[in-house]
Amino acid sequence: MAGIYIHIPFCKKACHYCNFHFSTNLGTKDLLLDSICKEITLKQHLLPDKTIESVYFGGGTPSMLNQIELDSIINTLHRYYTIKEKAEITLEANPDDLSKEVVTNLLNSGINRLSIGVQSFFDKDLAWMGRAHTSQQAEACIQDVQDTGIHNLSIDLIYGSPTTTNGMWEENLQKAVKFEIPHISSYCLTVEEHTALSHQIRKGKTVAPNTDHATDQFEVLMEFLENASYDHYETSNFAKEGFIAVHNTNYWKGTPYLGFGPSAHSYIHDIRSWNIAHNMKYIESIQNGIVPQEREELTTEMKYNEYIMTGLRTKWGIQKSHIASLGDTFSVHLEKNIRRSMFTNLIIETDGMLQLTRAGKYYADRIAMELFIDT
Repeated sequence: MAGIYIHIPFCKKACHYCNFHFSTNLGTKDLLLDSICKEITLKQHLLPDKTIESVYFGGGTPSMLNQIELDSIINTLHRYYTIKEKAEITLEANPDDLSKEVVTNLLNSGINRLSIGVQSFFDKDLAWMGRAHTSQQAEACIQDVQDTGIHNLSIDLIYGSPTTTNGMWEENLQKAVKFEIPHISSYCLTVEEHTALSHQIRKGKTVAPNTDHATDQFEVLMEFLENASYDHYETSNFAKEGFIAVHNTNYWKGTPYLGFGPSAHSYIHDIRSWNIAHNMKYIESIQNGIVPQEREELTTEMKYNEYIMTGLRTKWGIQKSHIASLGDTFSVHLEKNIRRSMFTNLIIETDGMLQLTRAGKYYADRIAMELFIDT
């Protein structure tokens, strides 16, 4: 089985911190959606097993699509793939796009999971981030979604913002728990190049995020949600029992997936490919029957490094048996490096599985890099 990702590259406005591919110009929307459907047709032969267990609409802001536009893509998928009866079908949404009527339409289209970009329940934070919605809209939309019948719900929250005090951060988490949100994705605010935030920091118009501040809030995040019976199954993701995200978990476990739309990635048979991140160039190429993509074949070294990176971030850890299947060179390299004193109290081994300790979770990416093998 496999997953499908659809990238909808449109937003009402640019968030200050975002470096994903998007456009606020909607003039090409109809042609781009038609091109996504054409790309689905062009790539129909790539998956030998056409059974799909997850579909994810990301962006951008997929909730800007109306029901007719969304149905056109979903109907095209059904034409070429067998989407399991209980497949997880997720749509990313902004609070200001959702109402009871909109959510009802989403249900009718087959959407059964929403990932809502709340980011904060405080207007001060939202204004600083450049978000289009207010805290009141965030709370109202969550209530509307739950009242309408979508209970497989995730929200995004951002910690580490200079505007978010520790007290505000804890109150954000309290509200999420009070709403009985079954899945929470929480990300540390980072400064990415070519974003409005990086420009503002360079010009001295705003202060840069503070690492110690973010670390304190990550500690609050882990302790608060674990005490509220959330499973910390990936560095940035927490779920109640039965609500672990199928689609993203399959990414981390190396399950094949196809991506459609500008900038979308695919991974099949050790080949990773990615579409051009330019709306008009994407449209022009697809309309001429050519998928505008680059591709690379993963070497064994690359597969080892990616497994180390993703495995350490999840509760499933690194299986030494999997490393052994890649070859003796990799097992020897791993064994040699995990015995280094720098990893004391950061990595624990249980029945051939390596996991990060609570202390190690603060340094997940750094530890992974130390365990990498040269490619």
